[in-house]
Amino acid sequence: MHAFIVFGMSSNVSIRRLRPGDIATLRALNAMFAAAFEDAEHYAAAPPDDVYLGAQLAKPQVVALVAEARGSVIGGLVAYVLDKLEQARSEIYIYDLAVAESCRRQGVASALIAALRPVAREAGARVIYVQADPVDQPAVALYTKLGRRQDALHIDIDVEPREPIG
Repeated sequence: MHAFIVFGMSSNVSIRRLRPGDIATLRALNAMFAAAFEDAEHYAAAPPDDVYLGAQLAKPQVVALVAEARGSVIGGLVAYVLDKLEQARSEIYIYDLAVAESCRRQGVASALIAALRPVAREAGARVIYVQADPVDQPAVALYTKLGRRQDALHIDIDVEPREPIG
């Protein structure tokens, strides 16, 4: 994927896919996620080492896109290519998508999703999907504008079973 420029903001924004050598940029993306999601516990408390991050960025099924302006990460998304078994196709799941608070409502999130589309086509994906918290109305509005809304429950199943109640 080549970097491309998004016009229309006060300055140009470039969007590019991170590669194994982009560890510092990935760390900046995670710091931006920690601030945007107000979740330093998950995004900043126990960062993995450079070898782990480089290995993740080398995987074709891991897609990390960043939006940068004036040398700083102002937005990004992390998505995963999920190969299907019922047909020879895949789907793309956007796991994280955020834009720095000072850069919101300027088309950055839409541009990130637009940049993901060619990656999805190249992967043979049938669809790109994302979850949104119902209380996050700006995200729900953006995703609904770009796609078809389907309401579903998200349920986390612990890897280690809980003690039975009773």
